[in-house]
Amino acid sequence: MASPQPAQSGVGITKEERLVIFASSLGTVFEWYDFYLYGSLAAFISKHFFVAVNETTSFIFALLAFAAGFFVRPFGALVFGRLGDLIGRKYTFLVTIVLMGGATFVVGVLPGYATLGIAAPVILISLRLLQGLALGGEYGGAATYVAEHAPPGKRGYFTSFIQTTATLGLFLSLIVIMVVRIAVGNKAFEDYGWRIPFILSIVLLAVSIWIRLKLSESPVFKKMKEEGKQSKAPLTESFLRWGNLKIVLLVLFGGVAGQGVVWYTGMFYELFFLLQTLKMDAQQANLIVAFALIIGTPFFIVFGVLSDKIGRKKIIMVGCVLAAITYFPIFKGLTKYANPDLLAAQEAEPVTVVADPAECTFQFDPVGKATFKTSCDIIKGYLGNARIPYKNETAAAGAIAQVKVGGQVLTSFDGTKLAAADFKAQKAAFEKQLAGATKMYPSKADPRKINQPMVILLLVILVIYVTMVYAPIGAWLVELFPARIRYTSMSLPYHIGNGWFGGFLPTIAFALVAATGDIYYGLWYPIIVALMTAVIGTLFMHETDTQGSISHQD
Repeated sequence: MASPQPAQSGVGITKEERLVIFASSLGTVFEWYDFYLYGSLAAFISKHFFVAVNETTSFIFALLAFAAGFFVRPFGALVFGRLGDLIGRKYTFLVTIVLMGGATFVVGVLPGYATLGIAAPVILISLRLLQGLALGGEYGGAATYVAEHAPPGKRGYFTSFIQTTATLGLFLSLIVIMVVRIAVGNKAFEDYGWRIPFILSIVLLAVSIWIRLKLSESPVFKKMKEEGKQSKAPLTESFLRWGNLKIVLLVLFGGVAGQGVVWYTGMFYELFFLLQTLKMDAQQANLIVAFALIIGTPFFIVFGVLSDKIGRKKIIMVGCVLAAITYFPIFKGLTKYANPDLLAAQEAEPVTVVADPAECTFQFDPVGKATFKTSCDIIKGYLGNARIPYKNETAAAGAIAQVKVGGQVLTSFDGTKLAAADFKAQKAAFEKQLAGATKMYPSKADPRKINQPMVILLLVILVIYVTMVYAPIGAWLVELFPARIRYTSMSLPYHIGNGWFGGFLPTIAFALVAATGDIYYGLWYPIIVALMTAVIGTLFMHETDTQGSISHQD
């Protein structure tokens, strides 16, 4: 394919430019599909690969394995960013998609803990690390490639299609999961059907490679290569020279950190919240989330185009602020409309744990051998497994923990000195009492009482926040860095912001909720990070020239 000729702002998209956008976006959709399958199926994966521990620890382990892929994304950005600046954009993101697709397929056929023992979760986490490395090189390549084909004044519009790919990849994963679940039935899906979406990724991989092979190199990179102006040491130029390093740090803390937490709150944490906290049926929750994505996704293009007209920074900062000040009412609204019985129980019979804080531990058991026997742990262990929210009240040092349920008060017992059989018997009797006292708290959300239009509306608002912070970010990052080190410089802060600040959000938020009993406590993490970005970005980041050329070599 011949390289597209530069177009003037305001001129329609050429055939070549459409192919560039379509091929880059389609390949990236498939790559995000691969990556987010794991997040969507974390609950099933925990049951097959992390079965030697208690339920709370198992799910936290599954989320940690999910987060492991995010942990290595910055390292993938360094490796593939450097390659992209040295050998070209096209060939680098061909390599990344092969790694991603291959690792995803292997997850689908990997035997579980029952067959391989401890080797199963070790291999699983290794595959997640490989996926994270690949994704670390994917986004920077795709965004840079498309932006370098875009005419001045249309970079926000062109790259907004790349920004939709993460949402579309998540949407595609949800659709495939639902279709497979319906086809094989719930029981079969829990046993083996969850593997099928992973296995199907091999077909998507073949299509992605075929399409990307049709592309030629970026015109900006080709010109640099012909003129011999490529960077010989992109890592050194990007991170060991203060002028560029300062921009990298400002981009991280004043841009992509807030964008990352807003993205993962609106795209992933809300699904965990519906499934794990509000106990919605998985199929119904996935359908509602998918419908909200359909409504909200076009706003990527809306805000991409708007950023070409009024600037990238303004839209991102406003999105961070709006998200931070409305997250609590939105998630409380989700509780009201998705599980009104839970809200009614909280209001009529609030649960309070009265205990000496020294007796209360965070019940994370990595090896599955610990037994939590203090009077506080016995109460919180039951409430945590039953997903019953509670408040904490400090008791006198050494006091036996109590739990208040409405007007009832139940006193726990100290099991630390009891024989195993006696402890088991007393624990069963106490938990039976506690189950009776908390019977008003629903074990599942009642599908008949879910106000679907209101739940969808609240989810659409969360998606719109995502589009505000995410749609302009690709063009903004490309415009902030010179072409010779662009792939490397933009990839690292992007993947620290999204991979670390954003990717660890479900794990951190879930752990905060498990530790406090407050189902909304995990929201403090994205709120604080989003506000940090809004302050730093507003004060120290500058707006870029949306109408100028980005082929500069300086």
